[in-house]
Amino acid sequence: MTGSEKSSARILAGECFCRAVRFEVADEFSYAMNCHCSNCRRTTGSAFKPFAGIEQHKLRIVTGEGERMIVGDDTTHDAHCARCGSLLYSRVREGKWVHVALGTLVDAPAIRPSAHIFVGSKAPWHEITDNLPQYRGHIADG
Repeated sequence: MTGSEKSSARILAGECFCRAVRFEVADEFSYAMNCHCSNCRRTTGSAFKPFAGIEQHKLRIVTGEGERMIVGDDTTHDAHCARCGSLLYSRVREGKWVHVALGTLVDAPAIRPSAHIFVGSKAPWHEITDNLPQYRGHIADG
């Protein structure tokens, strides 16, 4: 690659249920997991939240910037569509990263979840049936 050529990462499209908010994100995720914590269960209405982590600057809102409902503060928060309520992403790690809700992606990312986290507080009615590693809390917590 010459100095004049740019790295051309594949760009993935994402959107909420009603399509009022659309975003683009580079297919350069650093990690992906299934989170079973009670907060992720409540915000998704599901047994767990599959997400992929990427540096915040690699996600760009294409349409509907003003249609987002931010729950949290300027640094860390969940971004939902204000019209339909879909969770789009969570801004984490001192605001430098986003956890993109994998269900919002229109295009399939190259990455797949590699572990289940916060299984110590998973929904008692849900059974994890795959062979991915399971951690009681964060991966670092074991």
